[in-house]
Amino acid sequence: MVQENMKAFGTMAEKETPKTKETQPEIKGTLTYEDKVVQKIVGLALESVDGLLSVEGGFFSNLTGKLINTDDVTTGVDVEVGKTQVAVDLKVVTEYRKNVPDIYEKIKEVIRKEVAAMTELEVVEVNVTVTDIKTKEQQKEDDVSIQDRVKFTSEQVDKVKDKVEDNTDKEARVK
Repeated sequence: MVQENMKAFGTMAEKETPKTKETQPEIKGTLTYEDKVVQKIVGLALESVDGLLSVEGGFFSNLTGKLINTDDVTTGVDVEVGKTQVAVDLKVVTEYRKNVPDIYEKIKEVIRKEVAAMTELEVVEVNVTVTDIKTKEQQKEDDVSIQDRVKFTSEQVDKVKDKVEDNTDKEARVK
C-alpha cells in the first residue's frame, strides 16, 4: 500500500525543476544558399519522377554530355534563390506515352517538398519546358557518349593488336 502511494506522488527528484538555466545571448547572423545548392537538391529530387527521362540545358550542355560522361544533376536546372523563396526553370525530356501534365505536377510537388524539407525555402514558381519526348530505349541510345564509343573502339583495337602480336610470336617460333 505504501509503494502504491509513492508511485502516485513520485519522488522529490521528479517534482523538482532545475532553476539554474542561464539566459544565452541571441546569436545574430543569416543563413543563405548559393544557387548551386538548390540546383543540386532539385536535380536529385527529380530522379524519383516517373516518366521524366532527363533534364537538359540546351544544345551545348547536351553536346557536352555526349562528349564526356557526367553525373552532374544540376545540368538543365536553373534556379533563382531569394531570402525566403525559390523559382525553378527546367528543360526536360519526358517518356513517350506518359501523361506530361501529370509529370509536371509530380515535378512541382517533389521540388516543393525537397527544397522545403532541406532549406525551409518556399518554392513559388516551377517552369518546365518539354524539349523532347522519347522512349526509354531511345534515351539509353542517346546517353551513350562519344567517350564510351572511343573507349569501346580502343578496347577493340587492343584486342586486334594482341592477336597480331600472338600470330607474330607464333611465326617467329616456327622459323
